[in-house]
Amino acid sequence: MSFSRYSRTPRLNLGKQFGTQTSMYALYSAAKRGLITVRPYTCQQDERLDILAGRYYGDGRLWWIIAAASGIGWQLQVPAGIVLTIPLDVSQVEGIVG
Repeated sequence: MSFSRYSRTPRLNLGKQFGTQTSMYALYSAAKRGLITVRPYTCQQDERLDILAGRYYGDGRLWWIIAAASGIGWQLQVPAGIVLTIPLDVSQVEGIVG
């Protein structure tokens, strides 16, 4: 994977930055409009986004992808019963935000 919210090179692809309001909205909007492949996931008790990112992407540092696509803000812990939007193809996400 060639990008990370925590990379030492904060600007990629014509100056876009990860974690900005613009890229968050772009990812959320793309998920809602069906431009990227997603699956709904209902959170269970004591689940965290970094654990889910590790399960789906093999890298817990990509938790922000799930947060942005779901439109839930920047928190790792989410209440049980919240339905998340999990993008299934990280290369599609990279095409949207970076």
